[in-house]
Amino acid sequence: MRKSAAEVAAHFGVKNPVATNAPTEVYPGTPGIVVREDAGERDMQSMIWGFPMRLKFMKPDSKPKPVNNIADLRKPVWKGLAAKPQWRCLIPITGFAEAEGPKGAKTRTWFSLKDQELFAWAGLWRESGEWGPVYSGVMTDANKAIQPVHDRMPVLLHAHEWDEWLHGDFEAAVAFQDRIFPDELIEMKRTDEPWVKRKGAPVADLFAS
Repeated sequence: MRKSAAEVAAHFGVKNPVATNAPTEVYPGTPGIVVREDAGERDMQSMIWGFPMRLKFMKPDSKPKPVNNIADLRKPVWKGLAAKPQWRCLIPITGFAEAEGPKGAKTRTWFSLKDQELFAWAGLWRESGEWGPVYSGVMTDANKAIQPVHDRMPVLLHAHEWDEWLHGDFEAAVAFQDRIFPDELIEMKRTDEPWVKRKGAPVADLFAS
């Protein structure tokens, strides 16, 4: 996210922008900016990227792992939230990266939308006992523009689709996940940036910026 809180608020129709502690590069388990609706008004706030989850083999006192993407809204673990519009959100991003290259030497390949400096990724959010408000992004099958790098991609929304994502019924939400986003709108930039950029940074299949 390489835009200021004020720019994000203006773009998404948020009346009262708030300062956030979200960095320009967002990793799973760290804060990111989310736009949601509250009492009929769009609101933006900082939330942790990733739903806390403990796997069966983990010790009870171990730190949960952040689940930062949602593969299938129809699965029971997600359907309860996805069926209720109050738990849907827009994730503002200026780009997202995927790992590309051989193991141990992967680099970042960045994707953005042509002629759009700021756009939205469909997401779900909830309150968690571990980290407070958290969010995760909905994924779908990659279009041909992204397939050379990855077989999955975020569910990206056009501006005229924001209200339908935030207010539509469950079938409408699933329809966004089932569609293929237009190839011609995607812009790809391969870089020599290492996938793990700093010591201790969480490694994930996808991160936003």
